[in-house]
Amino acid sequence: LDPMVDKGSRGVSHRPLMILAAAMAVLGAVALGGLVFDDRSLVNAPIWLKPLKFTISVGLYAVTLAWLIGQLTRGKRLGWWLGTVFAAGLGLDMALLFWQIAIRGRTLHFNRATPADQWINNMVANGAFTGWGATAAIALLLLFQRLPDRAMNSALRAGAALSVAGIGVALLMFGPNEQQRAQFRAGERPSVLGAHAVGVPDGGPGLPVLGWSTVGGDMRIPHFFGIHAIQVLPLVAFGLLKLARRYPVLESEFVRRNLVRTASVGFAGMLVLLTWQAQRGQSIVHPDFWTLVAGAGIIAAVAAGSALSLRTTRPMNHLT
Repeated sequence: LDPMVDKGSRGVSHRPLMILAAAMAVLGAVALGGLVFDDRSLVNAPIWLKPLKFTISVGLYAVTLAWLIGQLTRGKRLGWWLGTVFAAGLGLDMALLFWQIAIRGRTLHFNRATPADQWINNMVANGAFTGWGATAAIALLLLFQRLPDRAMNSALRAGAALSVAGIGVALLMFGPNEQQRAQFRAGERPSVLGAHAVGVPDGGPGLPVLGWSTVGGDMRIPHFFGIHAIQVLPLVAFGLLKLARRYPVLESEFVRRNLVRTASVGFAGMLVLLTWQAQRGQSIVHPDFWTLVAGAGIIAAVAAGSALSLRTTRPMNHLT
């Protein structure tokens, strides 16, 4: 038997990813204790808040990715190695995150103040890019899978693809902002290169717990929204399957598949909208007229697509 592949399972069976998830649960408990007993702050936020948020996000992502790899019927060995690469890259990132923030008491992302800060920042970026590449490769593998349920098949493919896009959105945070470009033009070497916020400094007024800027754009919003498509869309497919017990129209897998595809298009539209809004320096809580119009258009398109999907009980011959 191949120790890397549990051939009789289609569930969560990837040991390195599950070890990563278990480690995140332990570190999350540590971070939660830090929030209670450690009153230090960093960039106007409790110093343990960012580690706690990252442990939750990475832990959930690891479990989801392990489940996705368990669904592979082709390229399962390659999927196992890609999951292991992801676990190693994100495991290193989380170790450095805790060391830099909780132990050293210094900011992690964009910090180039000292050689040590720059080295840690670069290592974390390398780990993130490694994880992004592994996720992108797994998304490609999912394109070649044929699961029994068409709705779940569509959800896995779209969720993985949108998650890759959400990770890619983070690249927009690592370029210099206007203030940093001005420092370069003046011959100075900025100690910070990149930012979460757009149009305002990092660390300003933000939403409770999340910290997303309430006075300017914030690229963490589309990044967060995109990466969790890998969980949301399969949950949509699963929810539709459960609702089929009560609503006969959903018994058709083609109806459920079309509804999942409609949800995927709407999710993609919202990802683009949130990125556009943030890049214009606009706060999530203060949308302008054009943002509201675009949002209403996405809602209308999803509503129309859903109505059309519910009217289709079987595929037309040229679509099968």
